[in-house]
Amino acid sequence: MISEGMAEVLRSLRLSGVNGAAQASARALGAEGVALSVLVGPDRQAEPLWCHPELSARFEELQFTLGEGPAPDAMRIGAPVLEPDLARVRPERWPALLPAARKMGVHGVCCFPLGIGAIRVGVLTMLCDPARPPDDQQYADATALAAALTMACLDGEHPDRRNHRTSGLNELQTSFLHRAAVHQATGMISVQLGVSMEIALLRLRAHAYAGDRPLGEVAQDVVARRLRFNDDKSGPHSPDGGKG
Repeated sequence: MISEGMAEVLRSLRLSGVNGAAQASARALGAEGVALSVLVGPDRQAEPLWCHPELSARFEELQFTLGEGPAPDAMRIGAPVLEPDLARVRPERWPALLPAARKMGVHGVCCFPLGIGAIRVGVLTMLCDPARPPDDQQYADATALAAALTMACLDGEHPDRRNHRTSGLNELQTSFLHRAAVHQATGMISVQLGVSMEIALLRLRAHAYAGDRPLGEVAQDVVARRLRFNDDKSGPHSPDGGKG
């Protein structure tokens, strides 16, 4: 059975849609932070829809930049990934993410995939304090929230079932492309290197990780043509002569 606080969040979702529910969800879950990301575009990249507080947004960006972490794993396997104490995780599981998360101040994470069967639409991430690991009530609330968010997202793909007061996945695809620069940069790098979109995204991620820069910031440089990727093995370079 869900808590009264989560029941109120779910009622709000039905009336107002998924937008703006981050703070209320974090409060109802008793979490250090929450983030909702949905999969959009032909390459099914995770796009953040809402995060609270700002630390959650930075952790989402970290996972996307590295391409590893509990959220990518949850979306890949279609099952929750519960690691309320990252200090207990084997270092080789997420070798790049774990030290970066500690440096960032994230010490526990639980992720719940959004989807039905083989259909995956996103992931709900909950940041935890290892000193106060989630209890059964919080897990039940998070599971119920993930199910409600799944239905809210999928509802937008079926106009005949759409509640016009809610936002579905179709609306999210056109209105919340926070990572539009990453998508555009990936396409440009694909052309520059003559490689697939998947390889282009890996090259972009590797460059961001090597330079300890946010992925979106590097992507903006590519889109603005301040950074260009070559295939001469010398690495990306800046057209103005500076090394990228």
